[in-house]
Amino acid sequence: MPTDAPSTPWLRRFHTAESGALRLFCFPHAGGNASFFHSFSARLTPRTEVLAVQYPGRQERFDEPRVEDLHELADLVAAELAEWAEEPFALFGHSMGATLAFEVGSRLHARGARPTALFVSGRRAPSVPAPGSVHLASDEKLIADMRLLGGTDNRMLDNPELLAVILPAVRSDYVATETYRYRGAPPLDCPVTAFIGDADPRVDAPMARAWAAHTTEKFLLHVFEGGHFFLVPHLDAMVDTLTATLNATGDRQLFTRN
Repeated sequence: MPTDAPSTPWLRRFHTAESGALRLFCFPHAGGNASFFHSFSARLTPRTEVLAVQYPGRQERFDEPRVEDLHELADLVAAELAEWAEEPFALFGHSMGATLAFEVGSRLHARGARPTALFVSGRRAPSVPAPGSVHLASDEKLIADMRLLGGTDNRMLDNPELLAVILPAVRSDYVATETYRYRGAPPLDCPVTAFIGDADPRVDAPMARAWAAHTTEKFLLHVFEGGHFFLVPHLDAMVDTLTATLNATGDRQLFTRN
């Protein structure tokens, strides 16, 4: 059972957690990276061990081949997390990361590792089709879509040199999300909590409520003011909800906010 800093390139830990802390695996959005969850980690340490997933093709993994199939990516991540999932753990994903968290959770569950909870943010349920063709569009249209969703500093979007660095990973992730097709899986036997913004152009309440079909346990939907990246200004409220949800999953407090 690993007890030191993750040696795998797939995981990043920003803060040290106390012994026995619940693990929260966090999955970034399309074009995102593990550093997006630094603030989550800062608020949850030391009672929770936040392990952020780092996809190939970004930051320190920039030179590695990108994965453009969510099912293939889920297979790879689940294999890496299997050993780390031997202790109580939960999953959190935003946008593309929500679908990936679900697929990874399903694979871990099939191996006998049961998540304590699944948290999905800014994403319709896997069973709700999400057709799209932005990944086939020009760079200009891809950048326009990034502006629509927010989450990327406009100074980066206006800098041709930075765009040349980030756009390949963004486009690969758009390929992965827009070509994803749900293959069917047994519902998870853990609570599922969904978060969306009331002005998100990608997901509305009915799309998010469809996550209820993917669990045999309790489902909750929380709607916040904002667009696709509503979680940035509402981080504290989301942490409070994560805390309350996980505290309610067992007799002992698995997850306590500082």
